[in-house]
Amino acid sequence: MFLGQYSHNLDYKGRLSVPKKFREQLGREAILTHGLEGCLFLYPKSSWEALTKKLAELPFTQADTRAFGRYLFGGATQVGFDSIGRIVVPDYLRAYSSLEKKVIFVGVLDRIEIWDKESWQRLEQKLAKSGEDVAERLSKSGI
Repeated sequence: MFLGQYSHNLDYKGRLSVPKKFREQLGREAILTHGLEGCLFLYPKSSWEALTKKLAELPFTQADTRAFGRYLFGGATQVGFDSIGRIVVPDYLRAYSSLEKKVIFVGVLDRIEIWDKESWQRLEQKLAKSGEDVAERLSKSGI
């Protein structure tokens, strides 16, 4: 399970050091793809395979299934770690997520979200204001 948040810097070549605590759980390779709300998702292979299986069970005849598949899988790339724990974030994913220099890693259960620092700070402020309301709505789902 991925927990916590860490700040790192993206270098001019698009390399990003993944926090050691997260690397230990990711293994040698991971899947990087478009996330939601402007972040990137970084999945360990086991979580990616579980997600793939769930999505493969959805009927491809539904437009939403096809669209989400294109979004998630079309944006995905397999990444490996160099000798000092960095991954290369492709240009198209850096552009999608507005990653420039300051980056925040956020552990969210089975995945890691990678945010531009300013985008994360805006979202974090919004979450701080609405967290109780969200918790109340989710309580109706048994959480």
